[in-house]
Amino acid sequence: MSTLASWFWIAVAIIIVLLGLWAIVSIFRSDKDVNAKALWSLLIVIFPMVGLVIWGIAGPRGLAQEPPLD
Repeated sequence: MSTLASWFWIAVAIIIVLLGLWAIVSIFRSDKDVNAKALWSLLIVIFPMVGLVIWGIAGPRGLAQEPPLD
């Protein structure tokens, strides 16, 4: 495999890892229950490509509401 191809696949792997981390952070910031968050996170960790696609289509939406600082 050429050096250029190696760097390409390294870049693809880094992008997938960063997208996975972003997705997991988004999942834990959502307003779903803990079990749903754990299942979505496991799906993304175990099946990174498929998990990201499924999460992008059907994943939890909306951020959890933070209590007012009053």
